[in-house]
Amino acid sequence: MATKKLLLLAGDGIGPEAMAEVKKLIAAMNEKGAGFAIDEGLVGGCAYDAHGQAISEEDMGKALAADAVLFGAVGGPKWDSVPYEVRPEAGLLRLRKDMELFANLRPAICYPALAASSSLKQEVVEGLDILIVRELTGGVYFGEPKQIIDLGNGQKRGIDTQVYDTFEIERISGVAFELARTRNNHVTSMEKRNVMKSGVLWNEVVTATHKAKYADVKLDHMLADAGGMQLVRWPKQFDVIVTDNLFGDMLSDVAAMLTGSLGMLPSASLGAPDAKTGKRKALYEPVHGSAPDIAGRGIANPIAMIASFAMCLRYSFSMVAEADRLEAAIAAVLDDGLRTKDIMSEGKIEVGTVAMGNAIIAKFFA
Repeated sequence: MATKKLLLLAGDGIGPEAMAEVKKLIAAMNEKGAGFAIDEGLVGGCAYDAHGQAISEEDMGKALAADAVLFGAVGGPKWDSVPYEVRPEAGLLRLRKDMELFANLRPAICYPALAASSSLKQEVVEGLDILIVRELTGGVYFGEPKQIIDLGNGQKRGIDTQVYDTFEIERISGVAFELARTRNNHVTSMEKRNVMKSGVLWNEVVTATHKAKYADVKLDHMLADAGGMQLVRWPKQFDVIVTDNLFGDMLSDVAAMLTGSLGMLPSASLGAPDAKTGKRKALYEPVHGSAPDIAGRGIANPIAMIASFAMCLRYSFSMVAEADRLEAAIAAVLDDGLRTKDIMSEGKIEVGTVAMGNAIIAKFFA
């Protein structure tokens, strides 16, 4: 069996605690011949402490050589005063840019056992299963110029530039249409064409791409602010949402909270298929942050990290049966009433990080 090269970048805060549960699962799978070859590195604040930068050249090289990267979380108040270019988040941005991970997939799935935990009414979120496809390497986060200018007389000007080219919009909308074909065949494209020229181009290119290659898929257009409102009004109207880097960042967090907790949801960031091998560079991460206030207390929810590994099995290693089984194991543990502190409710059984991880692993191998 070919070796599956996997780089683990646990990062800061609760990242190492959540990653530890995935490491246990991988070790157990390897005992049964799964063939994962694991390497580890530093990213974020811990990398700054060790190397003076958010990710070292050595670890960046490991990421580029791996079949897939599993990423935990970065940041915390400890590093609030470090220079902007070496802040913990710069490590994640460099991984996305250097690995050319242009497509970010963020599912928002409401497990039946947690429907009552959402801040919305149960009937609004029960059975929710939507996918946000976010363009990840363009837009305002990477556009130039990006600077703060001293205008004198105590005045400054902050500048960020929203830039998109046709090919960037074509490829991300293509990913959305392809994924929609495997789901409910419906894509909603969101931008701000009413006030932004980049939004006008986005709308035009998505429409043209749909007409040329994906006319079988239903396509709707919606202004991004209206989309945010509709996500909290009736989210089940959506199947796949495709949007740019900035709006995707915000809308995916809104969608995540519909499910009850940021600690529940995974994400995948994918590059283009290699011309020779067909393989994609890929990074998988939970959508929650580093949560430094609870780090080291053994109470962090590892489900999003474990579910990110399930996405890794599915998209990077074509281990679809194992991915399905792992996702079913998560649902089964929740059905049994086990809850970490962030999703705890009356009448359920509160457990810590390790106990939750152990329960999911046991279900996976049952």
